[in-house]
Amino acid sequence: MSSWTFSPVMGWPVGGTVAAVMLTLAVVEVVLHVVRRRSSDETTAACVRRVLIVVVVAVMALTPSRVTSTTSRAVNATDVVVAVDVTGSMAVSDARYGTDQPVSRLDAARQAVHGLTAMYADASFAAVRFGASGTLDVPLTPDTLAIDNWADTLSVEATSVSAGSSLDAPLDQLLITLRSIREQRPDDAIILYLITDGEQTSNRTRRTFSTLRRYLDDALVIGVGSTEGGMVPLVSDGVDGTADGQWAIDPATGEPGISVMDTAGLEELADEMSGGTLLLDAMTTIDAGVSKEASDRWRVTETSKERTRLTPVVWPLAIAAVALLAWELGAWLALSRRML
Repeated sequence: MSSWTFSPVMGWPVGGTVAAVMLTLAVVEVVLHVVRRRSSDETTAACVRRVLIVVVVAVMALTPSRVTSTTSRAVNATDVVVAVDVTGSMAVSDARYGTDQPVSRLDAARQAVHGLTAMYADASFAAVRFGASGTLDVPLTPDTLAIDNWADTLSVEATSVSAGSSLDAPLDQLLITLRSIREQRPDDAIILYLITDGEQTSNRTRRTFSTLRRYLDDALVIGVGSTEGGMVPLVSDGVDGTADGQWAIDPATGEPGISVMDTAGLEELADEMSGGTLLLDAMTTIDAGVSKEASDRWRVTETSKERTRLTPVVWPLAIAAVALLAWELGAWLALSRRML
C-alpha cells in the first residue's frame, strides 16, 4: 500500500521558506498583471506561464514523496549473538572506550553493543545477558533498534543475588540459542560476541565453551575493564554505582573487594571457541572486531512490524520546470526580435 506526502530534502524550515517565497511571488505576479494589464505588453499566457514556474519550484522545494509500506526487507545472512556480563564487577568504573574518560565496564559494554548494530546494520541479532544465570532477552531479529534499546536498559545484577562470578553462566542458554539458529538457518554465518571482564570468582570449576564451536563460524571475546582494577560498588535492585559510598566486601579479607580484568581468562574462552580476543581501551573500540566470517548472501524476511519508506518523486516537476523555462526563453527571444 502506498500514499503521498511532502518530505522536504532540505528540511521543513528551509523547504517551507522557499515554498512560501515562491507562492508569494506567484501572487505578486498575478496582482501586477491585473494592475498593469493596460500599460504592459505582458500577455495572459505569459502571466500564467510565470506563475506556473514559481508554483512548480515551490512544490519541488516541498519534495513530494511516495510513501510505501512493507513488512519485508532484505537481510544479510549473518546472525550475531551478543552475550553481555551483568555481574557485580561490571559496575567497576575502570573501563575505557575510545577515550581516556573512565566509565563503568557495563557502560563500555553498552557502547560496544551499539557499535555492533552499526557494524552489522543489515544482520540479525540475538541478545543474552548473564549474571547468576544466562537469559535470552531478545530472540533472533533483524530489528537493530530493539538490540540498542536492550543495551540501554541493561543493569548490573544486585549484590544480594550474586553468588560469585562464573564465566560459564551463559553457556547453557548460548548452547540452546546457537543450536536453534543453526538448525533453522544452516547456511547462515553465526558470530558470537561475548562481552565480559573475564573474572571468575566462583569456586566451581568452569565448564568449557568448546561445545559451542560446532554451531559458530566465528567468536570474539570482548574484554572490558583494566588490569589495575577497582573497587566493586555495592549494588541494589540492579542500579549501577555505589549505595551511599558503600562497597562490596571481600569475605576473605574483610576489605572492599578489588576486581580486575582477567586477560588470561578471556584468552582461554576465545581459544575454546576457536575465536579471538579484543580488549577495549582508550585506543580500541568494537570497530576493531569486525568478523571476516560475515556472510555475503542475502534473503528476504517477513516481519509483523510495518515499515515505511519515502521515495522522492521530483523528476516530473523538474521536466515541467525545464519546459516552462524553455517556453519563457523562447517568448523572450521572440519579443526581443520584434523590438529590434
